Amino acid sequence: MIVRQFLQWVRTAPAGERAEATSALARAYLWSDLSDEERTAIEGVMVMLADDVSPLVRAALAEVLAPSPEAPATVVHILADDRPDIAAVVLARSPLFIDAELVDRVATGGPMIEAAIARRVPLPRAVAAALAEVASAEACLEMIENPTAEIAPLSFARLAERFGDLAAMREALLARRDLPIECRQTLIARLSATLARFVADRAWMSGEHARMVTREACEKATVALAVRAGDAEAEPLVRHLRRSGQLTAGLILRALLSGHATLFEEALAELSGLPLRRVRLLIYDKTGVGFRVVFARAGLPVSTFPAFRFALEAWREGPDLDGAGRLHRRMVERVLTACGQADIGEVEPLLALLRRFAAEAAREEALTACEKLEQEVVAELMRARLAA
Repeated sequence: MIVRQFLQWVRTAPAGERAEATSALARAYLWSDLSDEERTAIEGVMVMLADDVSPLVRAALAEVLAPSPEAPATVVHILADDRPDIAAVVLARSPLFIDAELVDRVATGGPMIEAAIARRVPLPRAVAAALAEVASAEACLEMIENPTAEIAPLSFARLAERFGDLAAMREALLARRDLPIECRQTLIARLSATLARFVADRAWMSGEHARMVTREACEKATVALAVRAGDAEAEPLVRHLRRSGQLTAGLILRALLSGHATLFEEALAELSGLPLRRVRLLIYDKTGVGFRVVFARAGLPVSTFPAFRFALEAWREGPDLDGAGRLHRRMVERVLTACGQADIGEVEPLLALLRRFAAEAAREEALTACEKLEQEVVAELMRARLAA
């Protein structure tokens, strides 16, 4: 009887009142103690309301039914085919959709639907993969900021490839704890390339100079990244660097001069094709013969061999490294002096690189000293104020 009266009333009621009544009817369906006959009758009415001419009515129905696993699937799927703002409500929250349905919606739904699905809690891996592959930047940003999104390493790589030039996307990706180290390095490299183009386009530097500066900054950031990630991440990082053409002699020498022996060893193992254990035995052979063999197998430029040899000798003596991934000034200066005095043929490019390393190390050492002095001054002022 109540359902019949509702049907008679709803035909002539204003849209706003119909929306309020629809919301109440949907709540009654979900939370009231109804007989099977009553539940079936109300479900039929909701199917009709899902096609109501007023979007207010359909939106009210979607808001109530969206989060409930007890909602009638037929009604929810009708609403999912509604206009984007209404469909987004159920697609963002309803537990009644399976992964395959959500993947299809990502492919066909448009930006608003993509963003709604990206906000789902939880967001399964298959759906995240579909979003990473085809969704808009806004939807992918929603997904990355969704802490429940299960994003596979390949999907992270695809996101970095598609949107690595966007600052907001880089920031969001780097904030994810589960972002693979290879993707972190990719984002560093993309940022370096973007900065090089920016500087060159404004004629602040020549294109070649800008690329050199940003490349070395990228290598510096890569070594620091390896330090923070730990030795366990060195192997996948090195593989990524080689695949992307970034595993250069300059980066490997920087790693050694920064005290990151694991990155140095993994790089030689990757380039030489020798097992890591074998590489370690050879490069730390005190006669130097083993290192010469590994170096030759790795295919590094012959002109850089003296720098690696002198750096390795300095490393063997166990310098007091701080573990921060910064160039060690005394090591760099020792290698620079040794290379300058050695009779090793064409040495100008190598000396130029080492001089840049030395300048960088001196600058960072000075900045660290100034920061420490500033902290001491602040501490003294605080003690003086407390004493007064």
